[in-house]
Amino acid sequence: MDFHRGLRNEEPEINLIPLIDVLLVIVIFLAVSTTYSKFAELKITLPKASAEAVQQKPVELDLAVNERGDYFLNRQPIDAHDAEALAKAMRAAAGADKDPVIVIRADAKATHQSVINIMEAARQAGFVRITFATQARG
Repeated sequence: MDFHRGLRNEEPEINLIPLIDVLLVIVIFLAVSTTYSKFAELKITLPKASAEAVQQKPVELDLAVNERGDYFLNRQPIDAHDAEALAKAMRAAAGADKDPVIVIRADAKATHQSVINIMEAARQAGFVRITFATQARG
């Protein structure tokens, strides 16, 4: 009995043409999207200089305000409760330095307005480098 009489015995084959087409598209995409650097074409000889790096620490003005609203400039109490008086004291403390760093140390219970007064005084004095001092938790 021949049960395989109507069936043909076909060998499976792999068609490589679609695979080659996909690989060709990938190669074309990579060739088009690759950027080529041209640093090798431009030859520059940079000038040489010998100078020591100056490590000059900037002048810091330490402004503190406690919970009662009292101001301290470089740990010395000052009698100022508005921005104009603070600006005058800051200019006097800065002396000849035109751009000191203003370090604001505000008590956690100090009013928001007292901190704003320091920032406004720094603006009036022409000082733009302001930072806030904090302490780590723990």
